[in-house]
Amino acid sequence: MAAASQRNVKRNFQSRGLAGPAEKQPWWLQLLGQEFGPSAERYSVATQLLIGGVTGWCTGFMFQKVEKLAPTAVGGGFILLQLANHTGYIKVDWQQMEEDMKKAKEQLKNCKSNQIPKEVKNKAEEVMSFVKKNVIVIGGFLGGFMLGMSS
Repeated sequence: MAAASQRNVKRNFQSRGLAGPAEKQPWWLQLLGQEFGPSAERYSVATQLLIGGVTGWCTGFMFQKVEKLAPTAVGGGFILLQLANHTGYIKVDWQQMEEDMKKAKEQLKNCKSNQIPKEVKNKAEEVMSFVKKNVIVIGGFLGGFMLGMSS
C-alpha cells in the first residue's frame, strides 16, 4: 500500500526545466541569487519611507553645512586667480580664447536644437525607470532632505 501511494505522489509532480525562468532573470540575479535584487522592494512601505527619510535627512543636513562653505571657496578661488593674473603668474591668450568662442558658436548654430541626443534619451529613460520602481523611497528621501535642510 505504501509503495502504491508513493507512485501516485510521484505522478502528481512534474519536473520542470530551470532554463526557462533563469533566462528571464537579469544576469546579476542569475549570478548572485534572488537576495541581491532591488533592496527596497523587499521591505514594507513604512520601512521604505524610513530608509528614504533618514538618508534624505542626512544628505540635507550635510548639504546645508557644505552650502555655507562652497561660496566661500569659489569666491576665494576667484580672488586668488585674479591676484595671480594681476601679478603675472597667469597669462591669458585672448586671441586663442576668441577663436575658440567663435568655433563654439558655429557648432551651436549647426547643431539642431530640436533633437535630443540618444545618450540623453537613454539616461532619461533609466532615471524614469528608477523613479517608478523606487517612488516610495524617493518620496521619503525628498521629505527627509527638506527636513535636513531646515534643521
